[in-house]
Amino acid sequence: MEPRLRSLFENATRPYAAAGKLAWHSARGKLRYDPVYFSLLRDRVLPDEGRLLDVGCGKGLLLSLLTAARRCYTAGMWPRDWPAPPAKLELYGIDLRADRVQTARCALGAGAQVDVHNLLAFDFPPCSVIVMLDVLLYVDRQEQRRALEKAVAALEPGGLLLVREADADAGPAFEVTRLAEHLAAALRGEFRRRLRYRSMLEWIAELTSLGLAVHTTPMSGGTPFANVLLTARKAPKRG
Repeated sequence: MEPRLRSLFENATRPYAAAGKLAWHSARGKLRYDPVYFSLLRDRVLPDEGRLLDVGCGKGLLLSLLTAARRCYTAGMWPRDWPAPPAKLELYGIDLRADRVQTARCALGAGAQVDVHNLLAFDFPPCSVIVMLDVLLYVDRQEQRRALEKAVAALEPGGLLLVREADADAGPAFEVTRLAEHLAAALRGEFRRRLRYRSMLEWIAELTSLGLAVHTTPMSGGTPFANVLLTARKAPKRG
């Protein structure tokens, strides 16, 4: 890890110690090796204000990182060549698993709201940005469509939908990704969990059909995986 990111890394992961050593080590490993988190700050993807909804937020790592980013920026512990982090975003996360939500609440305190919800039954509130990282592969295609439709309806004009999924057309890198996901599911006791993947062309077509302007960014740097971040923006309000 770059030395200039150390303060941000420590500030984002230290709160997980309150949830136990396992949660702390898990947060540190995820933030250290998954490139998507720091990229959202480095590339200034997120808006400065409004509401951010992290769907399938797990233990709330993205929310913790954004909270830590504000502290580090205010304290002058911020990479000089990075843009300022979002200062006024309201942070909200949902996850299906109550144990993960409890860990997130323990780490985040009053810094963000995290609740137990099934994304398919949840009424999305109005948002300026909705994040779905490695979420849609766990539901079938009809449910993927329904989740995306709800997200688009909840986005404010000009709002942003961020989807990270594996590219099923990525050859050996995709096979590594798929095996890793099946192993992770097995370790959670989900031995029969079905995973639904698509090619990036299919994801782009799906999001475009919902009226979104889509941009893709490879998001597997430093890993053997085939992950891609889809940045999809809703049209701004006319006039």
